[in-house]
Amino acid sequence: MPAETITITDNRTGKTYEVPIQDETIRATDLRKIKVDAEDFGLMTYDPAYMNTASCKSTITFIDGDKGILNYRGYPIEQLAEHGSYLETAYLLWKGQLPTAEELAAFTAEVNANLPLPENFARIYDGFGRDAHPMSLLMTGFAAMAAAYPDAKHVLDKECRTTQIYRGLAQAMTLGAWGYRFRKGLPMVAPKAGLSFAGNFLYMLFGEEADPRLVHAMDILFILHADHEQNCSTSTMRLVGSSQADPFSSLAAASAALYGPLHGGANEAVLKMLRHIGSVENIPEFIEKVKAGEGRLMGFGHRVYKNYDPRARIIKAAAENVFAVTGKNPLLDVASELEKIALHDEYFIKRKLYPNVDFYSGLIYEALGFPAEMFTVLFAIPRVSGWLSQWEELMCDDDQKIGRPRQIYLGSPKRDYTPVADRG
Repeated sequence: MPAETITITDNRTGKTYEVPIQDETIRATDLRKIKVDAEDFGLMTYDPAYMNTASCKSTITFIDGDKGILNYRGYPIEQLAEHGSYLETAYLLWKGQLPTAEELAAFTAEVNANLPLPENFARIYDGFGRDAHPMSLLMTGFAAMAAAYPDAKHVLDKECRTTQIYRGLAQAMTLGAWGYRFRKGLPMVAPKAGLSFAGNFLYMLFGEEADPRLVHAMDILFILHADHEQNCSTSTMRLVGSSQADPFSSLAAASAALYGPLHGGANEAVLKMLRHIGSVENIPEFIEKVKAGEGRLMGFGHRVYKNYDPRARIIKAAAENVFAVTGKNPLLDVASELEKIALHDEYFIKRKLYPNVDFYSGLIYEALGFPAEMFTVLFAIPRVSGWLSQWEELMCDDDQKIGRPRQIYLGSPKRDYTPVADRG
């Protein structure tokens, strides 16, 4: 059998080095032994934006971007969305296995028991204007939970971590609903017993029980957004968590990363694009402008997926069910025709620009009655289950130390201080 190694020859010195390969990777620190002399620091890898660097080992989420595959703990996202529920999925991400009926009932009861926020928590919002962005309110809420639950800092205590995970899973939803109500100047709505997680969320937002078809669509959206491997916000959750910060401080940081328009705000940009196009008749002109570099095709392409985003297919089907209740958004015709043209145009095929999860999700959120400012919050609430599962995995990983990326220094060499009167 061939050796599981790679041989590197340093042409500067003529020396040859054998580096072990494990799990299709080499350890970056193994390159440190490649030196010009004893005083040399050794080689480092330079990888802006972590395009080809694995920062951790994980058993949670698998993505094959070339084939368009997304699995949670080995289960295809298509099967979970068709047959499962969000809380089943949250349990799976955290525990590693789908729950039995008894385990799911106990898990659901514990989550529901943790839905209420700490006493007087709503007063935190009184310092903000009604125009405060819902994501700013959510980040504030997570940071406030770190203050409200001082026991959360005991991150090496497994029982304590379990308590915080239940709080985080449940109260992320409550924070999102309360932020929505606060912006509208409406009183807060308490959760209602007997409703599903998604059903309770819609109830706490709008004050009445939603059509079961809308609840089901919301549940599917929560499943699809629950985790997505080591993206910007998840990596932030792990990086902050590596300092042994409490999970709520880490959640505040992760949600701040998600807040960025390049991460969590893409579906809002899709809606703006569809409104700008206006009608099916205007699509050919828009496509030509995109090709000429005079516009961008939002909701197409992905950092990982070089094929059709598997979540996009599921959301497209869910959109039809939502519009059966709410009435069809005329922008759906624009979106469908735009997708059809892009998937058959050589320009977009060559660049592997396929619809992603954001292309149809904004249309569903709008149909459900959400303003565009809430879209990223709707992304963040279910992603908390992934963030906390990744955080728990980090806490149990003996390989992990406090995160500390290296840099390549290209500044001035050593120079001496000059008194201000002598400068220039």
